[in-house]
Amino acid sequence: MGGKSSSPPAPPSPLLSKPWREINWNDKQGTLQNVNAIRPKTEGQVIRILLHGLVGAGKSSFINSVNSVLQGRMYFPATVASSSIDSCTKKDITINTFFSMCGSQQITHKFNNGNQDTFYHFFINETMGLRNDCSRSNRNNHVRDIEKALKGHVPEGYTFNPERRLSMDDPFLNLKPSANDKVHVLVFVIDPNKFSQINEKAVETFQDIREEAIRLNIPQVAILTKIDEVCPESQQDVKNVYKSKTLKEKMMEVSTRVGIPVNCIFPVKNYSEELELNSDTDALILSALKHILQLGNDHLNNHYA
Repeated sequence: MGGKSSSPPAPPSPLLSKPWREINWNDKQGTLQNVNAIRPKTEGQVIRILLHGLVGAGKSSFINSVNSVLQGRMYFPATVASSSIDSCTKKDITINTFFSMCGSQQITHKFNNGNQDTFYHFFINETMGLRNDCSRSNRNNHVRDIEKALKGHVPEGYTFNPERRLSMDDPFLNLKPSANDKVHVLVFVIDPNKFSQINEKAVETFQDIREEAIRLNIPQVAILTKIDEVCPESQQDVKNVYKSKTLKEKMMEVSTRVGIPVNCIFPVKNYSEELELNSDTDALILSALKHILQLGNDHLNNHYA
């Protein structure tokens, strides 16, 4: 007997029916005011953020994106490194780049708040990127150097050398770091597209650095970059970020392998090809920045106020 052929079942949707995390998409100015209001209790103190991640994970792009959102226009002072070459941020003398140096050096960025003479109450430190295939001795040197950076011992312009760790006997070492020299929140910058393929030894290096931060009572956060590449639905509409099943799985994977709680992991879309800002992209960046600053400010006020 003939009959109607049944249609194949529709493939499952890559999106959840509703977002599993809520953020404010519609009040950029209010969020900017909240960011500006996060400041240490002690006059003259700033929140220092340290970015860490593999080469090409998006550290410089995140700094550029934060700067663009805060300035209200596209702003690209730092040269972004490709994952296929050594990490390098080129020297570019601008009012928004403080002690910017070339190569794998200690770089500190501060950000204008309205005019050239006032700044937000935080710095972002950018250090050398970790290579996925580096040797055990290089990884050990890397961990020890990042430990010293967390403690505020690494001077501006210091060139990291994976073949030789920074020694406490080095004459230029900052032996008496102030509260402003020390790091108040550690941010792992991770490319979710490549995280599953990261060498287990590199992940152990992340864990070792995280353990040093825990020992120093420094809070840790993870930023997931390039979300539009891992989730086409987020490329079509950034607001799908917390509906994406794939991105939630990636966040869970990072949490499991590195040890960072999911509520301290924030997906962002860095600006790369765009010529104009997008309010939804801005909302993701500002949401991550606000939580980073709150954690860093709590640490600073609890330990140095």
